[in-house]
Amino acid sequence: MAQLIVRELDEEVVRQLKIRAARNGRSAEAEHREILYEALMRSQPKKSLKALLREMPSEFDDVTLERVQDQGREVPF
Repeated sequence: MAQLIVRELDEEVVRQLKIRAARNGRSAEAEHREILYEALMRSQPKKSLKALLREMPSEFDDVTLERVQDQGREVPF
């Protein structure tokens, strides 16, 4: 895993980080990891189904496809 060193933080920021960590039952380092994860990984908007479908490559035009009407199978009586 990578390491991250943050220099020149305001003392109040560090104090608030420690308070928040204590409230959540974590170390300041674990709280820092959680804050970074929440900010960078979970907040990315999820694409809608519509957006995903639009991104799919289109190999056919609507006019090249023919609709086949299924007549079903013959049922003997």
